[in-house]
Amino acid sequence: MMNRLEGRGSREAKIRYLDGDFQILMPGSHVTCAMTGEAIPVDELRYWSVARQEAYATCAASLEAEKRAGALPNQKRQ
Repeated sequence: MMNRLEGRGSREAKIRYLDGDFQILMPGSHVTCAMTGEAIPVDELRYWSVARQEAYATCAASLEAEKRAGALPNQKRQ
């Protein structure tokens, strides 16, 4: 089975993450999730951190990154 990114110029894009938007610095087909290592097609990129300049594959991965960074207010430690 072929990876869906193969054959489409599967180079990783370089992106500057901004508030509510992002700027493509170097074109590519995908970015890599900072939490899972999963390739995220650029046209499906929805979650990122401006402060850490990281992309996330899912909302859950983004939330976990925020927890690890201690960025959530009133966070209870378990």
